[in-house]
Amino acid sequence: MSDPTARFRLDGQAAIVTGASSGLGQIMARALAGAGCAVVLAARRAPELGALAEEIAGSGGRALARPSDVREDGHAERLVAAVLEAYGRLDGLVLNAGASTLAPAEAEDLDAFAQVLEVNVTAQMRLAAAGARAMMAAGRGGWMIGMSSILGIRAGTGAGVAAYTASKGAVEQLTRELARQWAPHGIRVNALAPGYFPTAMNAPMVADPERRRALLARTPLARAGEPIDLAGAAVFLASPAARFVTGQTLRVDGGMSVW
Repeated sequence: MSDPTARFRLDGQAAIVTGASSGLGQIMARALAGAGCAVVLAARRAPELGALAEEIAGSGGRALARPSDVREDGHAERLVAAVLEAYGRLDGLVLNAGASTLAPAEAEDLDAFAQVLEVNVTAQMRLAAAGARAMMAAGRGGWMIGMSSILGIRAGTGAGVAAYTASKGAVEQLTRELARQWAPHGIRVNALAPGYFPTAMNAPMVADPERRRALLARTPLARAGEPIDLAGAAVFLASPAARFVTGQTLRVDGGMSVW
């Protein structure tokens, strides 16, 4: 009998990871590289990207830092060109770049609201489409992982996060539609929906110890997510082990979504 764990390897593959300079993006980039995938790391913060690329290379992986702002015209095409030039192929995308605002809905700055949707939805669609065109041309299929959240299916708590919740709901529906359209080309499209993972983005929302305690009280496993919790889920969705999984949102939330 063949070793079933081999189905979780990504040797010979190449992928783009956006939002890779910190938080969940760093976690997933490290995980994919550790499973054998060459990665192009994209985000706005060049020093952090460079440090991560060096770290991955020092561990025997392959990584290329490409500072990029997903709001800029042409960013998607440039990232696809970079991965093809560096590694000769594109097998996967992790669409992780994200933004948020904090405001009561009646006082929402609609320009800021639109910017969150631009980063979290429109820019992800732009890169997904550019990646799909390259994958279709190569004829090998591929995979994509979008980033939703527990707030993709439920309302927030505390300070208002209308833009963020709207964007994550859109990510989940976009995941289903892209999976439907691109399945004939062998391209699988799924999403991850983390619960509470401590990151720089959500630090302002959980700065109040009572707020953090309330979040953990709503999590059946009674703890925050740790890097290994998301790493395994990302590698699974990218790997041949998930070759019959598409159009799904995998909730990595310690059970928070059961309520």
